[in-house]
Amino acid sequence: MMRRLAAAVLMLACGMAQAQVPAPGESTPAPPPAVASAPTTAQAAPSAASAPALELLVLGSGGPGAVGRASSSFVVLLDGQPRILVDAGPGSFARAGEARLHMQAMDIVLLTHLHIDHAGELPGILLGRAVSTGRPLDARIFGPGGAGQFPSTRRFVDLNFGPKGAYAYLKDFSAPLHYSARDIPARPIKPQVLLTEDGLTITAIPGHHRDAPAVIYRVDYKGHSITFSGDIDAHGLPALAQLAQGTDLLVFNSVVLDPPGSAPQLYELHTPPAAIGKLAAQAHAGRVLLTHISPLVEQQQDAVLASIRQAYAGPVALSADLTRVPVTGF
Repeated sequence: MMRRLAAAVLMLACGMAQAQVPAPGESTPAPPPAVASAPTTAQAAPSAASAPALELLVLGSGGPGAVGRASSSFVVLLDGQPRILVDAGPGSFARAGEARLHMQAMDIVLLTHLHIDHAGELPGILLGRAVSTGRPLDARIFGPGGAGQFPSTRRFVDLNFGPKGAYAYLKDFSAPLHYSARDIPARPIKPQVLLTEDGLTITAIPGHHRDAPAVIYRVDYKGHSITFSGDIDAHGLPALAQLAQGTDLLVFNSVVLDPPGSAPQLYELHTPPAAIGKLAAQAHAGRVLLTHISPLVEQQQDAVLASIRQAYAGPVALSADLTRVPVTGF
């Protein structure tokens, strides 16, 4: 089974490379449309007075292939202040710098699962935070429990930052690092509140990404919400529909085309567009933002969007790196 998965990932990565390299005489493909204009390094972040109460910044909108998009990573801003990191895929460190992200208050980390393209850059992000601010950090890290070849989030964090971890030196490098890690078990499949403070509520429910333990997250703040599907297959959709009910913004990973447009093995891991549309309609989501974009989805985005819109009448768009989405005040 792992050989089949490796082959599928290789096909996906190869397809991404083909999608990005122009033929002789052709121009480089234009980037995908964004929900909101992406900031440049010359743009300043909005002041707290003018900032939306709840806002999403996409650091990484891609997947495992090295094709110009950073891998999955998001920052949730509360009243203009970056507070929550959702996944930390490779490339997110550089995107955080390009966004001029102020990380001193970003003390909550939500990991949807522990594949490299979702968690591989967590050490770099925490290092960047320590170096850029020089202030102590008490990081609260949440993620799935372990199973099979996958460690639990607590074990993953300990292997990285613990006393004998690969990056144990970060404990007192540039700024003191303290952390706590909490595992979200795969059973029972019901919502659980991870924290509630100052008008912020974070809720989680176990997802399903074949053999990789996975978690779905919902962030509520001042009457508005963002729900993150993570990588999810058909078995995880009922849990997602439950947690995402009435959410303002549903961030949905879009990797495959409707069958049979993608490799059969990928349907064991991901959700096709028609099913995304049905889920969004069932959850009464206000808007849908597609991310974890594969080259096939990018190449055939019109067909993908049309498929989703067969069941879902709300706004839906593809994300790009550095897309900013105001969830309130739009």
